Amino acid sequence: MRISGFSFVRNADRLFYPVRESILSVLPLVDEFVIAIGDCAPGDGTVALIESIGSTKIKIIHTVWDTATYPKATIYAQQTNVAKEACTGDWLLYIQGDEVLHERDYAAIRSACEKYVHNDRVEGLLFAYRHFWADYNHINRSHSAYGHEIRMIKNLPDIYSYGDAQGFRRIPGFDKQNFRQKEGVFKLHVAKVDAHVYHYGWVRPPDFMMRKKQFSNTLHHGQEKTEANFSAQLFDYGPVGRKPAYKDTHPAVMQERIAAFDWGHMLNYAKHQKKYNRPPLKHEKWHIRLLSFFEIYIFKRQLFTAHKYILVK
Repeated sequence: MRISGFSFVRNADRLFYPVRESILSVLPLVDEFVIAIGDCAPGDGTVALIESIGSTKIKIIHTVWDTATYPKATIYAQQTNVAKEACTGDWLLYIQGDEVLHERDYAAIRSACEKYVHNDRVEGLLFAYRHFWADYNHINRSHSAYGHEIRMIKNLPDIYSYGDAQGFRRIPGFDKQNFRQKEGVFKLHVAKVDAHVYHYGWVRPPDFMMRKKQFSNTLHHGQEKTEANFSAQLFDYGPVGRKPAYKDTHPAVMQERIAAFDWGHMLNYAKHQKKYNRPPLKHEKWHIRLLSFFEIYIFKRQLFTAHKYILVK
């Protein structure tokens, strides 16, 4: 059984992505790691950052992002598929540049791969998520934070990254143009794996977080709308003290990055905030907060969530 890792990235250095840690966390599991690196901004050190890992498993594909052909952030899916198509494994382990695996989950991941590699009913594996918020000591357990995603797929030609690369679909005869098409698109049949993805996408210094939000919103909504809605220089995380404290361990590859944390003085660790100088974030809206309370403390599971997969029992 052969396992390939794959991902895409652009401007990881400039946008404070832990991409080096992300790749390091999957290298012990994979026989190769393919990454599509887009045309980064001048001065961005993404390529050097990845090359500094020094692993012969890593294969870099240099690309140019065509956001006109792939609008509304579907460029993410298109770039993901560029890397996927260069993989040679039986299983393909997908990791985004702000996601990291914990070494304690390696055995469970490999065991699941071995268990289902010859089971044609299973097309992918479903991972649970831990979403960190503002720093490395708080997590976002809101209803608005997705609980599971497909991060391992069989190497089948009809499986594609879909939408804005949040998940995967089976699309027979796909022309690789409209990554949000509705017709002829099928959910994957997946099995759960007892492993977590550690998501650090919302752990950045406030200035880097605002830069990342502007970049992402430009891809989703266009330059004009983004400029009209983003005037602040620093991202406001809100009352971080309202978020649950995280008391477990982080992946070992994150230790150096966590030790360098230096923006705590820029955060609000209170549990309340009287006034915001921005519209409320999704998890701050009262109905999401109420639903999150019932999910966390009463039902112990997410409610009213449209699954993007079919779970194989």
